[in-house]
Formats: sequence, C-alpha cells, structure tokens
Amino acid sequence: MSQAMAAQRPAINWFKYAAPARFYGLAGKAVRWFGMLAAVLSALGLAIGLGVAPTDAQQGDAYRIIFVHVPAAWMSMVIYLAMALWAGIGLVFNARLASMLATALAPTGALMTFIALWTGALWGKPTWGTWWVWDARLTSELILLFLYLGYLSLHAAIDDSRRADRATAVLTLVGSVNVPIIYFSVQWWNTLHQGASVSLGSAPSMTGPMLAGMLVMALALWCYCIAVVLARARVIILERERHTAWVARELGWVPGAGLAVAQEAVR
Repeated sequence: MSQAMAAQRPAINWFKYAAPARFYGLAGKAVRWFGMLAAVLSALGLAIGLGVAPTDAQQGDAYRIIFVHVPAAWMSMVIYLAMALWAGIGLVFNARLASMLATALAPTGALMTFIALWTGALWGKPTWGTWWVWDARLTSELILLFLYLGYLSLHAAIDDSRRADRATAVLTLVGSVNVPIIYFSVQWWNTLHQGASVSLGSAPSMTGPMLAGMLVMALALWCYCIAVVLARARVIILERERHTAWVARELGWVPGAGLAVAQEAVR
C-alpha cells in the first residue's frame, strides 16, 4: 500500500526553481538553515581543533591554523568552479538565474581566497621563516584572488547587467584553468608548500582528532558560504527584477505610491 502511494506521489519539479521568483522563496528558507548549521559546526570544529586535537610533533601549536586555512583554500577553488559552471550556463542558455548566482558567488570566493592567503602567511612565518615566497601553490592562489577581483571590477564597470554577465562569464571560463594548477601544483613542481594531508587516493596523514576538526570546519565553511551566497542572490534578484509585479508584492509596494511621493515632494 505504501509503495503504491509513493508511486502515485508526484515528483518534485526542481526546474520550476529556475524562475527567479520561485528561487527567491526557496533561498530564503535555506539561508536560515544553513546559517544555523554554519554557527553550530564552526563552534564544534574550533572546539575540536583548538581543544581536542593534539600538538603536532614538528610544528607545535602553529599547525592549528590549518583548521581555518585548509577549508578556506578548498572553498576558494570550489566556489570558483561553481561560479564558472553557473556563468557558463548563463552564457550558453541565456539563463538569468544562473548569471545571478555566478555574480553572488564572486565576493564570497574572493573572501575565502583572501583568508587562505592571509592564514597561509601566518602559518608560513613560524614554519618557513618568512611571510611569503613565490611558491607555485601560493602564486597560483594569488592569481585566483586577482581573477575574483577582476570579475567584480569588470561586472561593476558595465552598466547593462546582461552585457556584464556575458563579459564576466568569458573571463571566468578562461580563468578556470587556474584551479587545476592550484590543486596539482605541489605534484607538478618542487615547492615549499606541503602536499595534501587529505586525498581520495590515500589515507590521511594526520591523527583522528586533527582530521575530524578539519572536516567539521570544512562543513562549517560550506554551510556559511551557501548561506551568504543565497542571501546575496536574493538581493541581486530583487534588484534585477524590481520592475516586476511579484517583487512589488513581496516588498509590499503600493501601485502609484512612488508617483504620489514624487508629486508631494514637488509641492
């Protein structure tokens, strides 16, 4: 009986959320949940990383910066690939929402890249004896920051949003070649940067509490980035769809109110 009822239950049509109006409501619900998850996971991850994980035998307590540095570095690359995906969909299929999502991703990606570079410098000083070296991994990560900033600058420089979306989509797709360079740089070149502590092809080179703390912090940053990007996407949707009836209803605008205010100001 239950199987028959399940078979009759209509499947969720996820494509309907490609419409900005429908996605706006879905994103509003998701922001709250992902925001709460980010707060809980951040507190748990920092507690494990700073209070439970043991001191490293070689680096001492300086290694604990990895609980922020490594997840931020992961997110800097993941967000850029997501931005390239949505920008490409927007360019090829002329999908408005895809272009909006690409635009919403860029500031958070730039923030994650900056955090990765900044925490990397803090880690490098006690371990390498210097804040910065022109290492292949560090240099390619710096180029990633420039790509994010270039995206934001180019989009802001073009008044027409559709033209800005197309121009930045091309820039994003061309720049995506830098992501595999970042990831494989420690394998392709002899660099100061250590290899990956966690990879799919081998066992992790760290103790259980260290690995648990880093993975929890990675999940925390995932949730944070999703919440912030969705919140920013909602703002972009309202801005670009401000002339539509559904935005007027959503914001409680009264038809003709703007004209009445303008006429009163003239008087």
